[in-house]
Amino acid sequence: MLDLGFVRDNLALVEEKLRQRGMNPDEVLKGFPEIDARRRAAITEAETLKAQRNKASEQIAQLKKNKQDATALIEETKQAREKIAEFEKNAEAAEGAMCEILVSIPNLPHESVPVGRSEHDNQEVRQWGTKPTFDFTPKPHWELGEELGVLDMERAAKITGARFAVYWDLGAKLERALMNFMLDLHTKEHGYTEVLPPFLVNADSMYGTGQLPKFEADLFKVPHGERNLYLIPTAEVPVTNLYRDETLDAAQLPTSLTAYTPCFRSEAGSYGKDVRGIIRQHQFQKVELVKFTKPEESYAEHEKLTRNAEEVLQRLGLHYRTMVLCTGDMGFSSAKTYDIEVWLPGQNLYREISSCSNFESFQARRANIRYRPEGKNKTDLVHTINGSGLAIGRTWVAIIENYQQADGTVVIPEVLRPYIGAERITPRKL
Repeated sequence: MLDLGFVRDNLALVEEKLRQRGMNPDEVLKGFPEIDARRRAAITEAETLKAQRNKASEQIAQLKKNKQDATALIEETKQAREKIAEFEKNAEAAEGAMCEILVSIPNLPHESVPVGRSEHDNQEVRQWGTKPTFDFTPKPHWELGEELGVLDMERAAKITGARFAVYWDLGAKLERALMNFMLDLHTKEHGYTEVLPPFLVNADSMYGTGQLPKFEADLFKVPHGERNLYLIPTAEVPVTNLYRDETLDAAQLPTSLTAYTPCFRSEAGSYGKDVRGIIRQHQFQKVELVKFTKPEESYAEHEKLTRNAEEVLQRLGLHYRTMVLCTGDMGFSSAKTYDIEVWLPGQNLYREISSCSNFESFQARRANIRYRPEGKNKTDLVHTINGSGLAIGRTWVAIIENYQQADGTVVIPEVLRPYIGAERITPRKL
C-alpha cells in the first residue's frame, strides 16, 4: 500500500504511473482529492468547534462560580457537541472511503522499469546456455510423462478434478529431488535460512502481501469456525508475514529466507489456457526466496536474489532467458519484476519458471514490518523482495523435455543423481 501523505503530495506522479500501468487514474483514484479535502475539512471543523466548546466550558464554570446565568452558553455547548459528532462521523466516513481507495492502488513502477502495455513490451536482459538440438521431433512433457508412466493426469482427475497431477516412481522422486537440491543450494551456498511455514493462513496475512482484497477470486477459501482461512498461493504469503507487526534490528538485515511449500491457485479467468500437462495447475510445489532489506540495499538484493534463482537452472544445464517486465505486465504489488523463462523444446517456447520482484515498502506498509536504523529512535519500513527459486513443477517439465532421448527415456541431470539414485528415467507401466 502507498503512503497516504505520499499520494496526497504526489498526485500527478501517481496518476502518471497508473497510466504507465495501463490504468485509468480516475477509475483507480475514485475522487481521491475530493474525498481527502472533505475529510480534512471535517476534521478542521471538528477541531475548531472543540476549541470553542472548551473555551465556553471555562466561561460556564466562571459564570456558575459568580452565580450568574449560564443557560445560553450551556445550550451552545450542547449544540456544539452535536455538530462535533456530525463532523467526526463525516471524517470517519471519508477516512473509510480513502482507505478503500488506497488498498486498490497498485505499487508504482520503479524508474528503471520499461514502459509498455503487455508482455510483448517486456525486455530481455540476458540469456544463459543454448537451446538443445535433437535428431528427432521432441515431445511435450504430457506425452513423455504418460509414456514413461511417471505422470498420471487421469487418476488425478478421478481423485480430485481437472488441473491436478499424480507423479509415480521416478517422476515423484524427481519432484522430491528438485526440492532438496534447491533448498540445499540456497541454504548452503546462497546464505538463506530454511523455514517451513503453515500452508493455511488468515485474511490478515493475505492482506499483508496484497492478495486481499483485490485477488480473492484467485484463492481457495476454507471456512473455519467464525472466520475464513486460505490455502496459500505461494510461500511468499506466510514467510513475509512471519514478521508482520514486528520491528527488526538493522543488524538483522538483509534477512534471507527460503521455504518449500505446495501452492494452491484457483486460476480464475484462465480456463482454456495451458490445459495440457502440468503448466497451470490448481496445486503445485515451489521453493520460494524471500528477503527483508534496508531501503537503500533493496535493488542490489533484488539482483542477487534473481541471480540465485537463475543458478538453479545453470546447475541443471537448462537454457533460459531473463526478462524485465514492462509497466503494463507487472504484478499489483511489485515495483520491479524479472521473469526467468526456461526453454521447453517439446512445446517450442519459453515459459516463466520464476518471477522475482522488489516490492519496496508496499507490502511492509500493509503488514507493518519495520526496522530501527542504527543510531535512530524512529523506525522505518523494510523493503521486501521475493521470487521462486524455483517452481518445481515447471522445472520438472523442463528436465523431462530438455533431457529426452530418441529411445523415449529421459537422462537425469548429473547434479540430481545423488538425490534420485538413478541416471535415467525409463518406461514403466501405470
